[in-house]
Amino acid sequence: QAQLVEFGGGSVQAGGSLRLSCAASFDAFSDYSMAWFRQPAPAAGREREFVSAISRNGGDSFHADSVKGRFTISRDNANNRVYLQMNSLKPEDAAVYYCAAADTRYYGMGYAGRRPSDYDYWGQGIQVTVSS
Repeated sequence: QAQLVEFGGGSVQAGGSLRLSCAASFDAFSDYSMAWFRQPAPAAGREREFVSAISRNGGDSFHADSVKGRFTISRDNANNRVYLQMNSLKPEDAAVYYCAAADTRYYGMGYAGRRPSDYDYWGQGIQVTVSS
C-alpha cells in the first residue's frame, strides 16, 4: 500500500517562508509524477486546488498562477521525497496542503497532471496558517 506523509507545516506571518516535505513509502518513486494541492477550508467542502506539480525525473515543473514566483517544487528520487518551498506567504495561502502521487510511467517524461483526478495516492494533509 503506497503511503505519503507530509512534514513541515505550521504557522508563519505574512511574508515568511515554509518548506513542506513529503515522504513516499512505495517503490519505483521515479515512475511517479508528484504534486501539491491545497484545500483552504476542508470543513466547508471547498475542493482541493492545484498548487504545483513535477514530472517523474524532476525536469519539468508546473505552478498555479497564484503561486508562481513564490513557490518552488522539487524532488529527490534517491530518497523518495518531494518538497514545496513557499516564500512570500500570503494569508490566502493558508490551507491544508496535500501531497499526491500518480503513476505516469507510460506518459511522456515531462508530464505531470494538474487535476486531483489525475492522482492515485494522497497524503493525510498538513496545515499551513499565515497570519497578517
